[in-house]
Amino acid sequence: MIPTDSPLVTVADLRGLAQLGGPGPESLRVRLLDVRWQLGRDDGFKIYRDGHIPGAVFVNLDHELAGPPSPAEGRHPIPSLDTLRTAAQRWGLQPGQPVVAYDGDGNYAAARLWWLLRDAGFTDVHLLDGALPAWVAAGYPLQRGAVDVPPGTAQLGPWGHMPRLTIDQAATFAVDGGLLLDARAPERFRGEVEPVDPKAGHIPGAISAPTGENLTSDGHFLEPAQLAARFRALGVTEDRPVGSYCGSGVTAAHQVFALELAGFKAALYPGSWSQWSNTDRPVATT
Repeated sequence: MIPTDSPLVTVADLRGLAQLGGPGPESLRVRLLDVRWQLGRDDGFKIYRDGHIPGAVFVNLDHELAGPPSPAEGRHPIPSLDTLRTAAQRWGLQPGQPVVAYDGDGNYAAARLWWLLRDAGFTDVHLLDGALPAWVAAGYPLQRGAVDVPPGTAQLGPWGHMPRLTIDQAATFAVDGGLLLDARAPERFRGEVEPVDPKAGHIPGAISAPTGENLTSDGHFLEPAQLAARFRALGVTEDRPVGSYCGSGVTAAHQVFALELAGFKAALYPGSWSQWSNTDRPVATT
């Protein structure tokens, strides 16, 4: 068992679990998943093979944690449930097996896996605090090459265990009294730069809340009380609906995760700016 009720796991906790993610009976203790991914790059698997936490299975964000991109749905739409089920089988995920996910930098990508599994009804999902750099900084070993595991039999679905917003709901969220948090960098929120999507700016009524401010300088999540103070300063309260979006719905999951650590529930707008900016809907820059 994971020795914590928190959605975060420390490297010390993880190190204490025998045969991390291995193929034998002890593998039921944890399924370790490596979600190395960066926007505009496709070498995550190569980087994974060059060194990963022992026993970790590679997860392809673009193909396993997202559906085909399109202007109508965005750059990383929610995958079909069949796609996620097939991926989870390849990862070796077993019924009731705890999951620990990490990536190479702050868990911005790994949070997408956390959100999808939670939305599909798999509850025992955690992120490794500090991600891979924390494991390396602790002096723990890395494994080279790819890890193959027996197919998993965990059941996923249906969707709907986590709140989400459609584009129409996002359009009226702030008007209806909700707080819509934009997880992108401030300069993208202000419309000063837009490196990926067709329009610059933000959804009218949204508040800038960059995901980087959820973390310490070394990539660990702030303490829950610190996160709660950060979000309260932005207007989050227990009785106010909260939603989050980003460029394509990936790092917004990081915001939802941080909000949960702080004690708040938030809805994800999966299409995010990559969907919104491909429509004729209004754009704000102030």
